Amino acid sequence: MAVRITYFVHGTTTDNERDLATGWSQGELSESGIKQAGELGKKVADRDFDAVFCSDLKRAVDSAKFGFADRYGIIADKRLRECNYGKFTRKPTREFKDDMKQFVDTPFPKGEGHKDVEKRVADFLKFLKQNYDDKHIAIVAHQAPQWALDVLVRKRTFTPCCR
Repeated sequence: MAVRITYFVHGTTTDNERDLATGWSQGELSESGIKQAGELGKKVADRDFDAVFCSDLKRAVDSAKFGFADRYGIIADKRLRECNYGKFTRKPTREFKDDMKQFVDTPFPKGEGHKDVEKRVADFLKFLKQNYDDKHIAIVAHQAPQWALDVLVRKRTFTPCCR
């Protein structure tokens, strides 16, 4: 048996539009992000999920609610949070995103590394296996947990995402 996962990244935020790294800041969906989140549920209306999980950060919670609250209860889980960018939080992404590979094993200053996100996501997957085996779940979260999921499930490396 296996857990089937359909993964969605939260809608565009006001920080995304200003090219700022939100990290563990809550972040607000922009007008286009609200529209994207609302359309999300419509795009997958023909699918049935046994559960919908999201990060506990506001932008993911709001995206999940706008997309799925009319059909599902939403379960927020902190293990699905974005990477903690530490001192780079709310800074222009150009200051670090061109060389993300330096933060795979080594944490961001006063933050965490992508291997830390991988550990959180691995713990979440263990929880899913124990509680949702043979079920289809949706996840609404962020870029770093998506990369970690690819590493854990698809046996990819962080190299393509963290150039």
